[in-house]
Amino acid sequence: MGFAIAERLAYLGARVILISGPVHLKTCHPSIHRIDVTTADQMYEACLKYFDSCDGAIMTAAVADYAPVVVENEKIKRKKGNLFIEFKPNKDIAAELGRLKKPHQLLVGFALETQNEIENAFSKLRSKNLDMIVLNSLKEVGAGFGYDTNKISILTRKEQVFNFELKSKHEVAVDIVNHMLEIDPSQVC
Repeated sequence: MGFAIAERLAYLGARVILISGPVHLKTCHPSIHRIDVTTADQMYEACLKYFDSCDGAIMTAAVADYAPVVVENEKIKRKKGNLFIEFKPNKDIAAELGRLKKPHQLLVGFALETQNEIENAFSKLRSKNLDMIVLNSLKEVGAGFGYDTNKISILTRKEQVFNFELKSKHEVAVDIVNHMLEIDPSQVC
């Protein structure tokens, strides 16, 4: 989704900084400056570095909420008994950008919920100071990760919900960008 949105924004004339985790996708438009990262901490640092100079950010990356406390450099050999892995929370990139957001900036988040989808997405929108949030569907065959199609709902700060049918990710990107263009960031609290 992030690559499709970046291409759509660049097509409309935006200069885009695309911070991406490890993927095999390519960018086509020359107005897209791609920054590759491999860890959640690297993504956090890159987002903080560039956010202040941007008109906004669209947070499409599915950054894990947790990371292992200890990362092994070699294979863990089989032993008798159970293996326990301790996890620590990753930094919340969207929440931090929401805290730093200036009145002229637009901040769009994404949510993937498996229970109380609309309620949880609205809660995330408010707690992270987002202007809108895109709720991904896992209940629709062909939607989300690993597909060229997606089915979304867009939720706004005005408590509006816009539901969309299953479409190609490029068509979904057009829907998302169109809703972004309808928001006047100067009017956002």
